[in-house]
Amino acid sequence: MNLSNFTHSAYIASLSGGLLIGIAAAMFVLLNGRIAGISGILAGLIQANKGDKIWRVMFVLGLVIAPFVYQLAFDMPVVTIEAGTMQLIIAGLFVGLGTSYASGCTSGHGVCGISRGSIRSIAATLTFMTAGFITVYLTRHLLGL
Repeated sequence: MNLSNFTHSAYIASLSGGLLIGIAAAMFVLLNGRIAGISGILAGLIQANKGDKIWRVMFVLGLVIAPFVYQLAFDMPVVTIEAGTMQLIIAGLFVGLGTSYASGCTSGHGVCGISRGSIRSIAATLTFMTAGFITVYLTRHLLGL
């Protein structure tokens, strides 16, 4: 990892993004009484009640549209993906499986659950972060992928 490219503006962007996510998650739970967990919101689209579907669709649309709105004001960061298509598919399947076993994802447990002091969310976040660290270590340092 080359940290020389991590400039002062990257710190500001990261801090700003984190603050916006925190504020949005807090507003969502305070105004709607719901957790802003993406996997739960998406899963709810499949089995949602009629009156419960529109806010879920709007939430997901907001996630999809947000980068295009951002691009109107700022340059998009350059993203380099070093993994191949099959690696990305397998990783996505593992993330989906983990989300199912953990009854939530990083946004639900890591952002919303920990901030509420949920022991289950703390355990889930520690588990998926540890699994991520181990996976990166094994694939990058031991297997050289």
